[in-house]
Amino acid sequence: MSGRSTHAKAILGQELYSRLSQTKVLLVGAGGIGCELLKNIVLTGFGDITLLDLDTIDLSNLNRQFLFRKKDIKQSKAMVAAKTAAAFNPNVKITPIHANIKEPQFDVTWFRGFDIVLNALDNLDARRHVNKMCMAANVPLVESGTAGYLGQVQPIVKDRAECFDCVPKPTPKTFPVCTIRSTPSQPIHCIVWAKSYLMPQLFGEDEDAGGELDEAEKQGENANEIAALRKEAQAFKAVRSALRTPSSAGSSSSAAKMVFQKVFHSDILNLLSMADMWRTRAPPVPLDFDAIQAGTFVLSRPSQNGASASQMNGSVGSSATEKQLNGSGAAPSANGAKLKDQRALSLQDNLELFVSSAERLAARLRAGEDTISFDKDDDDTLDFVTAAANLRSAAYGIPGKSRWEVKEMAGNIIPAIATTNAIIAGLIVLQALHLLRRSYSLLRNVHVQFKPSMPLSSITMCPPNPACGVCRDTYTEVLCDPARVTLREVVDGILGRSSSSSSASANGNGNVNGNGAADAGSEADGEGERDGPAEVSVYEDKRVLSDPDWDENDERTLESLNVTRGKFLSIVDEDGEYATIQVAIGALPPNHPADGPALILPSPLPTPPRREKPPRPATPPPAPPPVVAGKKRAAPDDEIEEIDAPSAKRSRIDAGPTDGASFTPNKKRRLEEDGLIMLDNADEKIEEDPDVIEID
Repeated sequence: MSGRSTHAKAILGQELYSRLSQTKVLLVGAGGIGCELLKNIVLTGFGDITLLDLDTIDLSNLNRQFLFRKKDIKQSKAMVAAKTAAAFNPNVKITPIHANIKEPQFDVTWFRGFDIVLNALDNLDARRHVNKMCMAANVPLVESGTAGYLGQVQPIVKDRAECFDCVPKPTPKTFPVCTIRSTPSQPIHCIVWAKSYLMPQLFGEDEDAGGELDEAEKQGENANEIAALRKEAQAFKAVRSALRTPSSAGSSSSAAKMVFQKVFHSDILNLLSMADMWRTRAPPVPLDFDAIQAGTFVLSRPSQNGASASQMNGSVGSSATEKQLNGSGAAPSANGAKLKDQRALSLQDNLELFVSSAERLAARLRAGEDTISFDKDDDDTLDFVTAAANLRSAAYGIPGKSRWEVKEMAGNIIPAIATTNAIIAGLIVLQALHLLRRSYSLLRNVHVQFKPSMPLSSITMCPPNPACGVCRDTYTEVLCDPARVTLREVVDGILGRSSSSSSASANGNGNVNGNGAADAGSEADGEGERDGPAEVSVYEDKRVLSDPDWDENDERTLESLNVTRGKFLSIVDEDGEYATIQVAIGALPPNHPADGPALILPSPLPTPPRREKPPRPATPPPAPPPVVAGKKRAAPDDEIEEIDAPSAKRSRIDAGPTDGASFTPNKKRRLEEDGLIMLDNADEKIEEDPDVIEID
C-alpha cells in the first residue's frame, strides 16, 4: 500500500492527496459504472465513502460488474460491493446503504453532509432527483451515463455550470392506446400491453381506467374501440377478485385459466365482432386454453405479409436462437439449460409459464402484498410479462420474443459494455479531482464516441440555462413537524408576511418570532413586509396545493397534504416577476424540545431574484419602397401595406424651384413616397403617364 500511495502523492500532490482521506463522498449506484467507480476512488485514496443502491445482484450483472460473484446473487449490491472493495484499501471507510435515494431520510440536510456526489445511476427519474438535491444543498455533482459504446461525464456546480435539467431530455416513446389495447403490430406493442396494462389491471391498484380512455376519446381515437375497451375494463373486476380470494387448493390455477379465457379468448372475440376494424388488417385468432394444453391447438391465420401461416404449438420467436441453444430441436444440452432465458418459447411453453407465474403472483397477493408492479429483476413479474406478451403475439400473428429479449425491451435495458464503464469511471475521478481543487476552468463535459479517429471529445462547461426550472430556482429549507405546521404558516413565514398564524414559528436560531418571521429576513421593511411576490401559487411536485383563487388547503397541516420530510414546496410568483422559491422540508433537530416551536425558518429568509425579462426582438426597419421603372408613381392597387404608410400629417413641402444638388437620396426617396418625382434637370423626360402632372 505504501508504494501505491507514493505514486498517488506524486501525481496528485501532497496537499490534495492529504485532503482525499478527509473528503466525504456519496456514490449513488453500484451497477456497471458504480463498481468501476468504487474501485477507482478506493484506490485513489478517498477515505470516507457512502455507497447507496436499491438493487440486488442478478445473474446478468456478472459479465460487467466485477465486484460480484455467482455466490452473491440475490444479495444487496451496495453491501457486497462495499465488502469487496474494502479489501483494496484497508484505510478507507465505506458505508453501504441498501435503500432508495428518494426515501425521505435522504433529505437536503443529509446531502449537505457530503463534499461531493458521484452519480452512477441508470434511470432518468433518480438522476433528476439527485440533481435537484445537489442544487438545494449546494454540493458539487458529477453526472455520468453509458449506452453501449457511448458515454458521457458531466460535472455540475451550482451557478457555474448547467445542471442535469438545463438541457431538456427526450421523452420516452409512447404508443396510441388503441394500438396497444386492440391492434398491435409489433412485439414491443405486446410487451408494453403486458407490462403497462395487463400487470397493473390484475396485480396493481384497482384504478378506474376511464381517465385514460376519456383522454383517448378526446384525441379522436376510434369510438367503437373505446366503447369495447370500457366494457373490457369492467370485466376485469371479477378476474381481480378471483386472484385475491383464498379458496381450495388449485384455486390459483383456476384463476389463471379465468384470466387466460378473459384476455386471450373472450376479449379477442369481442374485438372480432367489430368487423370494420379488420377490413384493412389481419384479424387476431382467439386462443383455446384446453387445446393448447393438450397440444392439439392449431394456430392458422393470415400472416402480416398476406401468406397463410399454420402452427401447432410451434415455437414463437427466433427459431435460429432455439436451434443454437437446443441443437436442431433436440432436448436442451447442459449449456443450453444455462441459457434458457435466450431460448425461444413454444405456444405450449408460454401457456405453462403464464399459468405458473400467475399462480405465484396470486399467492403473493394472498400472502399480504397489496400490489405487485413490474420489475425486470423480479422473476415472477418477468415470467408473467414474457408469457402474456408472447401469447398475445401468437394471437395477432406477431413474432414472439425470448425471456431475455422481453427483459431488455420491458426494462428499457441498453446493452452495457464493461470497457465503456471503465473509461467513464476513470473520467469521473478526473473531474472530481478538478472539483476538489476548485479548478473550475479545467472542468469539461467529456463524451466517449464511436469514432476510432476521436474516441474522446471534451467541451468547456456551459453556463446555466436562464430558463431552467431547477438550478435557477431559489432554494431554502425549513425544519418542522409536518403534523403541527400548516401550509399557510410555511408560505407566510418564507415570504416574511405578517400573520398571527406564524407566531408559533421560529427563526434560524430557534428564537420565537412573533412578527410574522419578518425579522428573520434581511430586507424587511418597517411594516413587517418584504419585497417579493405579491400573489403566489404553491405546488408539491406537480400537485397544486394553493393559488390566489383557491386557498382551501392553506389551513391544513403539511402531513395531511402528504408534504413531509424530503419533499419540496414550490412557491411560484403568479406574475412571473420573481424566481420560484423551492422550500425543502426537513425534520426538527433531535434535541428540539417537545414543547418548542413546530417550525424553524431559515435565517436570513430567502430573497428570490427578479427574473430577467427577455429583450424584445428588434423591430426591423421598414423596407424601402420598390423602385418604379420609368420613375412612375405606384398605382393605387399596389399599395397593399398600410401600416408602414407615411402619416397623413406632413410638413408642407415647397415645390418651388430648388437646386437639385441640395436633395440627398433620402429626401428624394421621401418625396417619391409622397408622390413627387424629382428630375435631375429641366431637359430630363419622363414616360407618358396620365397619372403624372408636371409642375414647374
